[in-house]
Amino acid sequence: MSNKTDIIIKAADKPQLLTEAVAMIRKSISGYAAERDASDTTTGLVTFTAPLLPSIDALYWLNNQSIYPRTYWMNRERNDIVAGIGEADSIIYNRRGPNSQSFEILQHAITARQHDARYFGGCCFNNNQKREPGWDPFKSFYFLLPEIQISATDTDCMLSCHLCVDDNTPIDQACKRLLETLESMNPETGYSECSLPEVTAMSFKPDLQRWIEICNKALNTFQEGFMGKIILARQTMLKFPVPFSPLLFLIKYPFPESSTYRYYFEPEKNRAFFSFTPERLYRRDHDRLLTEALAGTCSKQTRHRDSTDACSHLLNSEKDIREHRFVKDTIIHELEPICSAIDMEEEVRALQLNNLVHLYTRCTAVLNPESSNDATVLTSLHPTPAVGGVPRDEALQQIIDLEPFSRGWYAGPIGWISRNASEFAVGIRSARADDGNVFLYSGAGLVKGSNPASEWQEVDHKIGDMLAITRQTV
Repeated sequence: MSNKTDIIIKAADKPQLLTEAVAMIRKSISGYAAERDASDTTTGLVTFTAPLLPSIDALYWLNNQSIYPRTYWMNRERNDIVAGIGEADSIIYNRRGPNSQSFEILQHAITARQHDARYFGGCCFNNNQKREPGWDPFKSFYFLLPEIQISATDTDCMLSCHLCVDDNTPIDQACKRLLETLESMNPETGYSECSLPEVTAMSFKPDLQRWIEICNKALNTFQEGFMGKIILARQTMLKFPVPFSPLLFLIKYPFPESSTYRYYFEPEKNRAFFSFTPERLYRRDHDRLLTEALAGTCSKQTRHRDSTDACSHLLNSEKDIREHRFVKDTIIHELEPICSAIDMEEEVRALQLNNLVHLYTRCTAVLNPESSNDATVLTSLHPTPAVGGVPRDEALQQIIDLEPFSRGWYAGPIGWISRNASEFAVGIRSARADDGNVFLYSGAGLVKGSNPASEWQEVDHKIGDMLAITRQTV
């Protein structure tokens, strides 16, 4: 019988340059391997750590790496940053079925790990929807524990190397593999200026005429009383003459102060999903839950045209207030069966991004003991009315029927998960890169009285930040 273990080995106590930290961790790994004998049947996770000098930019370091998968996470507050390469362990599922089923499988797998390491990844928006081949690398869900990662908070920066040992892999072989990954890692942390190639073509799915037709079909269901709200999305394809690293979109993002998550997942070279999303799905710490209602949008460009302040306009817009109320009421309704206390703010705030303003309301809750797990919370909260609609099941079916592309991970839960804590953002304002093509995704919320042409313009505004990176306009 093997012994389960979760060990953290500190290779250094004081902050080091990256090259020094790597050398110290290599020595620790070699020492750990030498201490184990052939009869040792210990399994589990061993993490080797060394603090780094805070001058290291995790994103620049990641850009210099050619080890895949590559992943990057930065929360909206910019005090939780993780860049990772390689795959020490992964949790993957790739069969169609209800979201609730895949969430249960994810929960079972993360609970079985018996350690508290964070796994980074994402899930399909609707796992019942057939996916186009371009989404194949991303699976129904895919979460990984990087072999090597650099993490940064407000107070420190850390290099971590993860060693997962199972019954099928002798410890000396596992240590050898990790040492080889460290040997292959590029120690450079600087950035050499590099531009994205010029876009050679741009196309839309659906195009404007088809968009108006699709929106009118949805609006007819409101007249007939079948729907209260639906979010319809558009895919914008950018064609480039040559393949390039999609990570350049994060490096070139020109709005560092914008209140967005930065998320990047590249399972294969030049095939990546990334997002600049303003929306938190939820943050869970044991039984404490933080979520929010985010719906209703106004472009600051509109403010310039009619001299109306965007925040004031949004906070006094009957249509946007009604759309936001849909989201607030639905979140409370979904949380009531799984929470013992729910505190939804009365005040509606304005969340300001670079060129957009959203209506925003925070909600805190305490999960019931039997509900203090991510499968329950994901099933309850995803998809929110801000990316699906009301009623949920009818909206999901309408999205499949009306949208001429598969959403894949667009608007799905993206982030990280561990046994006792997790944080998921909503994968909007996102894109999928596939060698020389980049597909931008964004949507608009339709309620009774919506104007399809105006919603098309809203989608344009929402992808404006990413188009700015490519120097394109719509």
